[in-house]
Amino acid sequence: MSQKQLDNFKSLLNDKRRRLLEQAHETLSNEMILSPDDRFDEVDQASSEYMQAFSFRLRGRERHLMNKIEIAMRKIEDSSYGICEECEEPISTKRLEARPEAPLCIQCKEAQEKEEAVYADG
Repeated sequence: MSQKQLDNFKSLLNDKRRRLLEQAHETLSNEMILSPDDRFDEVDQASSEYMQAFSFRLRGRERHLMNKIEIAMRKIEDSSYGICEECEEPISTKRLEARPEAPLCIQCKEAQEKEEAVYADG
C-alpha cells in the first residue's frame, strides 16, 4: 500500500474517531441528565430512563468501534494495516474505503458471520 493511501486511511480513521468523541461528549452533556420534571411523572421518568439505557448501549457500541479504530491506527504505524488478521492476505482497498477499521478481508468476515449465525440458531 502506498504512503498516500495510508495517509488517506489515517485521515478517515481520525475523522471517525473525532466524530465518535463529539457524539460521546454530546451524549454526556445532554442525554445523561434526568430532568427534575421527569421525577414526578412515572411515564416520563420511565421514558427518560429507557432513553438513557438506549444511549448507554449505543455508547458501548461506539466504544467498541473506537477500539477498532485505535487498533487500525497502530497497524498503520507498524506497517501491518490492510492485512487480514485471519488469512493474512491483503484486505481490498474498496473494503477499507468502506470500513477503514476493518480487521478482516471480506471473505473471512463473511465466514465469521456465517459461523456466528450457526451459533445464534443453535
